[in-house]
Amino acid sequence: MNAWTLPVCVTVGGQPRAVYTDYRDILYLLNWLDGPRGAALRPDERWYVALALFYRDFAALDPALYPEAAAALAAFLAAGQPAAPAGPRLIDWQKDAGLIVAGVNRAAGCEVRALPYLHWWSFIAWFAAIGEGALATVVAIREKLARGKRLEGWELEHYRAHRAQIDLRPEPTAAERAEKERLLRMLDGKIVGNEE
Repeated sequence: MNAWTLPVCVTVGGQPRAVYTDYRDILYLLNWLDGPRGAALRPDERWYVALALFYRDFAALDPALYPEAAAALAAFLAAGQPAAPAGPRLIDWQKDAGLIVAGVNRAAGCEVRALPYLHWWSFIAWFAAIGEGALATVVAIREKLARGKRLEGWELEHYRAHRAQIDLRPEPTAAERAEKERLLRMLDGKIVGNEE
């Protein structure tokens, strides 16, 4: 992929495949791939859903090509840039949505949510240009915490005041989700029982 163009297709199996490229489509896909919508799914199931949401002709895609299709999706998500080394998770596209939108709007000079279409790569370019601001502060504190580094006085004060916004909770395990559902069913039973 060429960083000077905005691709609307990727090559899989030697053929160009049309894909959904609007940033809203990609954020929805990420919600399944690495967010709460896909939390109950196995990793292979998450990727299957992500592929189905990314490729316009997914039903026609040979399952033998799924690994190549997943690699093409990952490259598209990275906006044509080389994959960065894995590190601690610092951004949650859902939880940080308000901070991200504020920063992207400032970088773009407009309200991006009002645009009828915005290519993912353009969105990511503006995201990368956010610079100083609330999101940068939150990410910097998250990075220090993840790496076990000491927070400066003002960072510690900010963290204490905004802990719920800064802390990224790990996805619940299958056992934790099952226990939550069990407790909710018990609670529903008691509420229904009390109403009779």
